[in-house]
Amino acid sequence: MSDCLFCKIVSRQIPAQIVFEDDLAVVFKDINPQAPTHVLIIPKKHLSSLADSADDDAGLLGHLQLVARRIAKEHGLTKGFRVVTNNGQGAGQSVDHLHYHLLGGRAMTWPPG
Repeated sequence: MSDCLFCKIVSRQIPAQIVFEDDLAVVFKDINPQAPTHVLIIPKKHLSSLADSADDDAGLLGHLQLVARRIAKEHGLTKGFRVVTNNGQGAGQSVDHLHYHLLGGRAMTWPPG
């Protein structure tokens, strides 16, 4: 999508602090971190949200979870981490491209907000 912020990061039209990339996903540091480790995990394929995914996206969605596990391990998040996705404006989604927040490095409280 030509006007999607995260698609522009994938295509390198907008810079980001990328910490991981493979053929399906990109992981980069959040510009407003809420924890010592706070990265965004996004699919290279444009999906507006989790609600807009299809059954045939199951492999991609699973891959994003495995990427989250990998990044958590690489960042030494042995005491725990949180993976969050906001779905729609009412849930706080501010960029219409599916993304997961991986947060760790501090104690997480519940409920999150």
